[in-house]
Amino acid sequence: MAPPLPEHDPKGTPGSESSPDALRDVALAQKGDVDAFERLYRAHVGRVTALCLRLSGDRQAAEELMQDVFVRAWERLPAFRGESALSTWLHRVAVNVFLHQKRSSKRRGAHEETREDIAELPVAMVSDDPGDRMDLERAIARLPAGARTAFVMHDIEGYKHEEIATLSGIAPATVRAQLHRARRLLMEALNR
Repeated sequence: MAPPLPEHDPKGTPGSESSPDALRDVALAQKGDVDAFERLYRAHVGRVTALCLRLSGDRQAAEELMQDVFVRAWERLPAFRGESALSTWLHRVAVNVFLHQKRSSKRRGAHEETREDIAELPVAMVSDDPGDRMDLERAIARLPAGARTAFVMHDIEGYKHEEIATLSGIAPATVRAQLHRARRLLMEALNR
């Protein structure tokens, strides 16, 4: 059973993943040390939550997804071999949990709402204004689900078309089409 997740600071705790303390926390958490896992959680929760928000496009769904990610991480941490950074592994867990939930929703017959009304987006032109970052985040959140997933996984997380296709269960050509659609809709939104 996963330990209860602590309240979190959305920004997480800064620090080096390869520091002796961080490596020790990973080793202790792999053996079931809840306090060590909490320190890892606090160090990574901000970035995982940001990824979940980008993938889901909804704050409440992102919070639930983030919790599921850390529950899964707790369950699977003993299998973490350290071949990549813990943050990279957690991002992969987040993407896998998101895609699993997406496939499960489709199997249950749930209908995902897509937003074609990109014209309603309250976004501004790109500038040096820090508020524009929030405008871009809002525009990403309002993309249709398939386009948003392709954009976040490819342009933000760095997955290749073939990897996204394999993980999503769709054709690479569909990934490319969704990515093109996402970029076009974002450009239209940001140029208003």
